[in-house]
Amino acid sequence: MIPRKVAIVGYNRIPFARNNTAYTEAGNKDMMTAALDGLIERYHLHGQLLGEVAGGAVIKHSWEINLLRECVMSTSLDPNTAACDIQQACNTGIEAAIYIANKIALGQIDSGIAGGVDSASNVPLVLGEKLRKILLSARRAKTFGARLKQFSKIRLKDLTPVAPMNIEPRTGLSMGGHTEITAKYYNISREAQDQYSLESHQKMAKAYDNGFFNDMITPFLSLGKDNNLRRDTSLEKLAKLKPAFDKVNGTLTAGNSSPLTDGASCILLASEDWAKAHNLPILAYLTYAEVAAIEYIEHKQNLLLSPVYAADRMLTKAGLTLQDFDFYEIHEAFAAQVLAILKIWKSPELMKTFGIDHALGSIDKAKLNVNGSSLAGGHPFAATGGRILAVMAKLLHEKGSGRGFISVCAAGGQGATVILEK
Repeated sequence: MIPRKVAIVGYNRIPFARNNTAYTEAGNKDMMTAALDGLIERYHLHGQLLGEVAGGAVIKHSWEINLLRECVMSTSLDPNTAACDIQQACNTGIEAAIYIANKIALGQIDSGIAGGVDSASNVPLVLGEKLRKILLSARRAKTFGARLKQFSKIRLKDLTPVAPMNIEPRTGLSMGGHTEITAKYYNISREAQDQYSLESHQKMAKAYDNGFFNDMITPFLSLGKDNNLRRDTSLEKLAKLKPAFDKVNGTLTAGNSSPLTDGASCILLASEDWAKAHNLPILAYLTYAEVAAIEYIEHKQNLLLSPVYAADRMLTKAGLTLQDFDFYEIHEAFAAQVLAILKIWKSPELMKTFGIDHALGSIDKAKLNVNGSSLAGGHPFAATGGRILAVMAKLLHEKGSGRGFISVCAAGGQGATVILEK
């Protein structure tokens, strides 16, 4: 069987918001449903029976066990449209797109939506271990007296919930903590990080001014634009920020790190025949994808560097070089992580430390994240993949031809790369 070509034919997202700002009262279902509603409205999908909807969230409540299906049921899509949840940290949106694309390529479905959502504001609150055990013991108790005995063990301090933490269970370090090690290991200076972050904000501000995002975003809860964007930032302002992770010798700050963010995004994928039948333009084809993982426990500087492997494997399969692209979208979890990846790709010596006997070379920085990325717009973990895929598809569609290279790093030492072509 010859795989079918898979096209991106639509996109939508809600504005991304810094946590505890515009979307404090919104949950994952609210935001994902809003993103889907905007997609349905823009592409006239009311009542449509799609092949499947896939996506997920990194931060989920226990009742969100069937999140995407519940979101679909809350929209005007045909309620017989199937849905499933996928989660691979910051790769979630990319993995959802690969999942739907593979089903289309194999002829199992003709169309589908891939998406992702995350709320860093509406996070689950977890009971302390002592209180949890007392409550379970009280529930098992056979008599009122036995229950009362268990409840009498509760102290006021036991009622304090465990603060949510974004850390790697195997190392106890946050992504920022790991990236501090990366920055030191690869000699990525504070000045270089701040300069890179400034350029991300400047490019996104220009993209908004040029109307690039006008047909990509549905307003939500009175927010019409990403509210993390800082038009008035400068190197002087960024230089005044204190280190966020290593308080003494650190170079990562709130200014050169992506913020905790709320938001949702989705893209519409289809076969060529389905797109033609629904009078939808083919924005770009999703042609190659690769996921990879890396050891980061012994080598803690490696946490967000698995795209080194993913890029090399994908380019080999595609018969392309890193220079064969018109645009590059590299997820900006941290400025230091992007700069480290670029440094490694172009260095034969550094690539050898990853067991790869050749360098991928350098890229034209004028083609990199031309509309800004996560440092400026924010990073709602599972929603970032959909945002990046949409931006790349639109860039290629506007150009009318070409190739786009996408790279996303993720917690757990994982990452993904994707090629879009027009």
